[in-house]
Amino acid sequence: MTEPPTPQTFVLVHGAWHGGWCWRRVADRLHQAGHRVYTPTLTGLADRSHLMSRMITLETHITDILNLFRWEQLENVILCGHSYAGWVISGVADKLPEKISALVYLDAHLPEHGETGVQLSNNAKRIIIANERGETSTRPRTAAYFKVNKRDRSWVNKLLTPQPIGVSFQPLLLTGGRDRIKTKVYIRAAGFTSKPFNRALGRAKRKKWRTHTLPYGHDVMIDEPERLTRLLLDIARS
Repeated sequence: MTEPPTPQTFVLVHGAWHGGWCWRRVADRLHQAGHRVYTPTLTGLADRSHLMSRMITLETHITDILNLFRWEQLENVILCGHSYAGWVISGVADKLPEKISALVYLDAHLPEHGETGVQLSNNAKRIIIANERGETSTRPRTAAYFKVNKRDRSWVNKLLTPQPIGVSFQPLLLTGGRDRIKTKVYIRAAGFTSKPFNRALGRAKRKKWRTHTLPYGHDVMIDEPERLTRLLLDIARS
């Protein structure tokens, strides 16, 4: 008889304008395979959009995930961040490297110490103008912009919510903790044109991280959940 897989713990963090809902298809597959999965929503977005405020910063979102680790007493975690969440998981990894077995950037920013979101974003002009107007958030891009498959675009558009603007202006502070995590992986969704994510892939390659390029749109977890689940499980076994 084939022995059942060793249960793994996954924390999947969404990107800008999204919420924990975007991981549903991947989370269901991981649950069915016997694994423990968390898909938190960051403060001010989706089911936590009622908490939107100009007081929300990058540190707020990093703390969201740090608190999940603390109160759920998580260990040996495969931590995956999509898009904007590259900033968030970088901050978490820096503070909790001993609790993370693998760090996965899914078509995500790969920031370094001292950088800010507005510096690396391809939405920088929109963010700066919104901030100068005193706005609290930036409006979401459309599902079509992210190259989501046509069947799911209406569903995705209904669930996208504004992104807190303050997260783009606070510098990321790193002390070297992220570098101590043994398994670090970058996944580029080549079906989505993005200079920032191309640069991030280049950074990952220079760091000698494992890299994968998939021929899909930006929201891989929505368009190709089966393929992404298999890849995450392969990373967990490595």
